Amino acid sequence: MDEGENDLEKVRTPIEVRYQETDQMGVVYHANYLIWFEIGRTKLIEHLGFKYADMESDNVVAPVIDATMSFKKPIRYGEPAYVETWIEQYNGIRTVYAYDVLNEAGDVAVSGTTEHVIVNKDTFRPLSLRKAYPDWHEAYARQVKGE
Repeated sequence: MDEGENDLEKVRTPIEVRYQETDQMGVVYHANYLIWFEIGRTKLIEHLGFKYADMESDNVVAPVIDATMSFKKPIRYGEPAYVETWIEQYNGIRTVYAYDVLNEAGDVAVSGTTEHVIVNKDTFRPLSLRKAYPDWHEAYARQVKGE
């Protein structure tokens, strides 16, 4: 564990494993974890006091520009699951959110990251979160510092 990692604020969100999310092996299909990451990311943002909808009303969106996932254990239909989400990196323009999907025992089943920038919805021109949303910037900077 990296020094300071314990200081990062993580938001834990329960996930209901739905039957249609499983594959023929009876485990959650790998692409569905990206949806769970989005659920966790949205809850983290709400926990910090913000809403994506407010940004979207300004014609700004936050596309994924990179995603990684590492699979360690299967999650099956009917099992309790949780996604823990935190901000791993932030530099005023790019934000890297990190995720651990946990099983009922608290074991990490899947871990991953998604990297985002904010852009004008019409032009897809990147914007600085620091300049466009100074309150988000301050909250994100505090999260990365573990404050």
